[in-house]
Formats: sequence, structure tokens, C-alpha cells
Amino acid sequence: MGGGRRAADLGWQLSCRAAHRHNRLLRANIAPCLRFADTAATLGHMGYVVGTDEAGYGPNLGPLVISATVWETPDGVSNENLFARLSHLIAPRLDGVSAVAGPWVAMADSKVLYTPGKGLRHLERGLWAALGLLQCRPRTWRDVWQVLAPDALAVMPRIPWHADYDGAAPLDCREEDFEPLVALLCTGMAAAGVRLVAVASRAIFPEEFNDLIDRYGSKGTALSHQTLALAARMIGGLPAGPISLVCDKHGGRNSYGPLLAAHFPEWLIEVRGEGRQRSIYRFGPPERRVEVCFRAEGEACLAVALASMASKYLRELAMRAMNDYWCRRVPGLRPTAGYPQDAGRFRTDIAAAQAELQIADRILWREK
Repeated sequence: MGGGRRAADLGWQLSCRAAHRHNRLLRANIAPCLRFADTAATLGHMGYVVGTDEAGYGPNLGPLVISATVWETPDGVSNENLFARLSHLIAPRLDGVSAVAGPWVAMADSKVLYTPGKGLRHLERGLWAALGLLQCRPRTWRDVWQVLAPDALAVMPRIPWHADYDGAAPLDCREEDFEPLVALLCTGMAAAGVRLVAVASRAIFPEEFNDLIDRYGSKGTALSHQTLALAARMIGGLPAGPISLVCDKHGGRNSYGPLLAAHFPEWLIEVRGEGRQRSIYRFGPPERRVEVCFRAEGEACLAVALASMASKYLRELAMRAMNDYWCRRVPGLRPTAGYPQDAGRFRTDIAAAQAELQIADRILWREK
């Protein structure tokens, strides 16, 4: 490897570590977010847009992954119109992407960008563009976890199919394709007064998932608590300014006031409306007012769409490792996506090997 490539690699590694440190500090509620000095002065007061979403709520195998993204925006830009603010750069669907005049990348509900058996290219293109905006360029399976969900790495040694697994990343895109894309996005977003501040994820593997079900009584309540815990960590370190938080609605729940009170106990939760489509709440001091909206089809908001992509990508990485582990030990085994309609078949097919390896069901199988 030439000296120039080594220097570039070192620079990428250092920038990745810096972005990771920033995300960890942000989640620990002790780091102020940096600002665009040239836009803050000209566009006035800045606020923050936060979105959360999950992947893997329904399966019996593999993790539940919850992600959150934080964006700095000028006054008047909220979750509801962030896509519109960046419509010349980012499209909410694949058929809106143009390689010539922009938008240059799709960031959308992961179900729009990913179809099983058709590769991860569209998920990777948008996610790596976002990570590039954070000056982070993961190159391996473990790098991706280190950047997005570093706490998961501490759990993985207890899970046989994750303990020693690694591989190249991205899987279906070329790394060199991202540099010009990131440059275009960086320039265009700066001109729009918008900055991606952080992307962070929380992976809940089967053993912990089962523990949470035992604790809360239902996976819907467990999901709500874990989502709000992640959101609280993400917004806790933000400086003064209005915060717009959107979460995808969790099943048929309409009332989230008690859940919000549990995670933001220092504030009176003001109920602005509760219904099937949206439930809206406000709390916090005037200089740092938080509006929380639980809404159906939350992925229509950019911050939620990118969270959906991060969650789905990490879950697919986890399932890739799991399938690799068992397919090497059970000849002729068909891989699984982990959803109920196929998970039972997979569990039966690996039962003999599981018993021989003395792997407990609680590590493998999610009870609900």
C-alpha cells in the first residue's frame, strides 16, 4: 500500500473515531453540538429535528434495533418540512433520484429501499452518505457497529454467531462512489442551513429482549420505553433551541403521556392531542421547548426515514452473521430473515446442532 493510501486510511480512521466520540458524548448528555458558524449568523436561531424508528419488532430471531438521528435546522424548519428544505439533495423515494441535477440520494423508509434478495445497495448508499457527513467511513462489519451501536460490541462476545464475526463493508456499493456524493450533500446542506448532527442506534438481542418482555409485560411497552430512552439521551446534550422529535407510532397505542413522564420526569408533559394518526406533546423551558409527535407513517419525515435505514441495516448485518454461523454448521440449511413464518422452520433445522453446541434458547429465540 502506498504512502498516500496509508495517510488517507489514517485520516479516515481518525475522523471515524472523532465522530464516534462525538456521538458517545452526545448520548452521555455532556457534549454541545457544533454549529455551522456561517449559517447560524445569517439564518437566525437554530433548532433541532430528531427522529426515531425501529427494525425487527416482529421477528423471533435476531435483534430489535432502534435508531435516532439528530439534525440542526434553521428557524421554521421542523420534522414536517425538512424533506422539502432538502428536496434538491435528498429524495424520499428511489424514483426521485437523479444522477445529473439532483436529488442525488434517496433516504426513505427502509421497506422502500430494501427488498430481501435484492441486495443492500440503496440502503448503503443513503446510510454511507449520512455517515460521510459525520466524517465517518466504516470499512468492516464491526466498524459499522462501532460507529452506530458501540454498546452492542460489549454484548456480542456472549452470542456465538457474533463473537468473532467480521467482514467487509459496505457490501453492495463501492467506497469510492461516496466521496463526491458526500461533498455535494455537504455543500448543499450548508447552503440550506441544515446539518446532520448524529446517528445512533440501540440493538436489543434476544436474551435482553426476553428480559425486557418479562419486565414490561409486552413488547410494545418495551419498544416504547427503549425508544424514549434513546431519544432522551440524544436530545439531552443539545444546547438551547426548539426541538422537534418524531417517533413512528408503536402499534395501536395512542397515549404516550405516562411514558414521556417516566423518561422526562423533571417536566410537566402537556398533551396537545391524541389520536390514531398522531399524538402530540410538549414540555421543557421556553428556551428549549420540546415537541414530541408520535405519528403513523413517521418515515415521511426525513429524520425518521434515516433512522429506519440505520436500524434495518444493522439488523441485516446481524442476520448475515447469524446465518453464516449456522449454515457452516448445518449442511444444506436455508438462511432465514427471522420472521415468524420462517423462524420456526429454521429453529427446527438447527435444533440438533444447537443442542450439541449447548446454546441456550434464551440467547437464540425471542419469546414474543
